[in-house]
Amino acid sequence: MSSDPTQPGATPSPSAPSGATPANPAAARPAPKSKDPLHGVTLERIVKELAEEYDWTGLADRVPVRCFQFDPSLKSSLTFLRKTPWARAKVERLWIDLQRRH
Repeated sequence: MSSDPTQPGATPSPSAPSGATPANPAAARPAPKSKDPLHGVTLERIVKELAEEYDWTGLADRVPVRCFQFDPSLKSSLTFLRKTPWARAKVERLWIDLQRRH
């Protein structure tokens, strides 16, 4: 069998010419870091950290919603916050403020 690359069934040379650009130029440079402080942070993590920092009573003082005031739990809080955008926004804002202080 011949090693002539013009022959049918021949494989191209594995080395790319110098100065060639990669097939995916985005892969050559790192992805820009998101400026969103909530990027990659789950609601569960946010609620856990706030409950640790302020306790459920303190959290209820800062965001007065029933899921924090009466028999609070992580599960009930997540369920409520996922269905209630205005309350979720308050909780996320409180967490962002907490992160900036620490």
